[in-house]
Amino acid sequence: MAELTTDIQYLKGIGPQRAKALGKLGIATLRDLISWFPRRYEDRRETRRIADLVPGESACVAAMVAAPPTTAHIRKGMDLVKVRAVDETGVLDVTFFNQLWLKNDLVAGETYYFYGKAEGNLLRRTMAGPIVEREDRREVTGRIVPIYPLTAGLSQLVLSRSIRQGLDQCADILPDVLPDEVRRAHQLCRIGYAYENIHFPESEEALSLARRRLAFEELFLFTIGLRQLRRRREVLHVPPCGAVDMEVFYAALPFSLTGAQRRCIDEALADMSSGTPMNRLCQGDVGSGKTMVAAACAYFAVKNRRQAALMAPTEILAQQHYGGLAPLLEPLGVRCALLTGSTPARAKRDIGARLAAGEIDFIIGTHALITGSVEYADLGLVITDEQHRFGVAQRTALAAKGLHPHTLVMSATPIPRTLALILYGDLDVSVIDQLPPGRRPIETYAVPGSYRPRIYAFLEKLIGQGRQAYIVCPMVEENDELPDERKAVTEYAKQLQEQVFPRLRVSFVHGRMKPKEKDAVMAAFAAGEADILVSTTVIEVGVDVPNAAVMVIENAERFGLSQLHQLRGRVGRGGHQSYCILISDNQSEETRARLRVMTRTTDGFRIAEEDLRLRGPGDFFGQRQHGLPGLKIADLGIDTALLREAQEAAEDLLSRDPGLIAHPATAERAAVLLRQNEDSMN
Repeated sequence: MAELTTDIQYLKGIGPQRAKALGKLGIATLRDLISWFPRRYEDRRETRRIADLVPGESACVAAMVAAPPTTAHIRKGMDLVKVRAVDETGVLDVTFFNQLWLKNDLVAGETYYFYGKAEGNLLRRTMAGPIVEREDRREVTGRIVPIYPLTAGLSQLVLSRSIRQGLDQCADILPDVLPDEVRRAHQLCRIGYAYENIHFPESEEALSLARRRLAFEELFLFTIGLRQLRRRREVLHVPPCGAVDMEVFYAALPFSLTGAQRRCIDEALADMSSGTPMNRLCQGDVGSGKTMVAAACAYFAVKNRRQAALMAPTEILAQQHYGGLAPLLEPLGVRCALLTGSTPARAKRDIGARLAAGEIDFIIGTHALITGSVEYADLGLVITDEQHRFGVAQRTALAAKGLHPHTLVMSATPIPRTLALILYGDLDVSVIDQLPPGRRPIETYAVPGSYRPRIYAFLEKLIGQGRQAYIVCPMVEENDELPDERKAVTEYAKQLQEQVFPRLRVSFVHGRMKPKEKDAVMAAFAAGEADILVSTTVIEVGVDVPNAAVMVIENAERFGLSQLHQLRGRVGRGGHQSYCILISDNQSEETRARLRVMTRTTDGFRIAEEDLRLRGPGDFFGQRQHGLPGLKIADLGIDTALLREAQEAAEDLLSRDPGLIAHPATAERAAVLLRQNEDSMN
């Protein structure tokens, strides 16, 4: 019998080739396979008569093949199979693309089920490329059908059959990690029923029961894991930091800090003076001044004769931090250095030696700070910038360079309180909810695609005045396959350069580029060597380009509001009036309401709350690409009440059994969940 950790290539009906394709989705074990949940469902239970088909709507129809199919070769790589099907109400002309085997499979006089989008008119109904099944072999018609995210080399049917194999092989070994008393108290179905009906639902009611059970379990286990993390931290004791005259630091600043910045600094310094390691998130809108909070904490740590390290996600951001902080702190007696992947080998050795000898107080850099050879004399404070680009693993690797150092995590992603509860269960949260005075609000407009000529003329005008612009296009998902952002961006940039802006300099950047390539493009743009940068959301967390004054976002409806807000924050960083233009041809009232929010407020927290209310958090970090940790099925947009229920149940269990001694299956699964998701947490 298979175990949940069994490699899928050894499962009946899968084998090495299919396992390789599944591996592209991150599916390696039997548990991964059965936990690859559908992204949506299609209800194919109702069978319509041909006369009742509505053009433009997908439907299932039972019809008899009236005559043998015919074939046509259109061009290289395109063969058609055409067949006429009938029922008592009319005729349906069906076309299949590149499925020549159907010529022999579809037999005149036999009845088949066709599922697809109906087209044509009252006199002549057609269907192009439908799913077809014989009456006695129905797999994907006549029921609620799961639709999964795919990758090249996998079809919905192949993936669905693989999951069916997986469920059949683990039906008797699925451990129920929810204690019976919890399951009964919250009226939750058993685990086997939940997995069966999340993938192959008997009915809408069964699907709802399955989803509620699995979402509750995720939130319950996650709460337990986070509580255990926090408990581990609370029992640690470190020497408290002593008092420091911070007025010396404040007097050296060329501007006054906002009240919110001072409050966040006070909260962090209180942590560092408490005798337990600080683990604090400093959360604030783009441009709210989080870096000054980090600088104050670094100054405080150094004056307590400890070293501080600031880790940024890219070389260009690290250089930017160093360029801003070293001139401020060095006159105050703080010895600073910069260490990145491109630091020359000799300089790296020199910096490493001075760090180990305690001759550098504050080091700013990238992942280079956590390489094995880098050692610190006494690392007392670890600061990570842009939390959702770093996982716990990287933070932990940097923290491991010292003896329980204090940790400050900076994030420009405003997150509503409900979400912070689950995302940051092991962090204390400080919020900078004020922008520095003198910031000009970014003018934001939501317009249809027909405005493009006017937008292009506006860009030419502003660039003629010496400004620069970003154009962001989303990663488009087709046929539920994972998107190819490289193609989308490069083709769009080429079209703009050749057909729209032949006299301007258009460059592009996307997530498939190597980090050094990305940094080089961003650095060139920051240096004014390109007028327009075409990008995916890779620029969401990027370098300051004070001269960039326009952000154009194509297909804006494809982004979450919080992500649109992050992207908008890339402009408006200099003294020029800046603009954000959201292009969308989507006519749905929900989309228009969401985009209106963007045109009416620049307050990231209000936008975050609205995003959660309107859309749920699946898009908080853009199509889950930075992940709500561990949440494969729970959606805090609709599961807020369930979250509270799961948290109460977890707290109750931990109060009765703090070490989960009597609940080993729960303890083990919570630990695994935390390990699996540590890269997307905090």
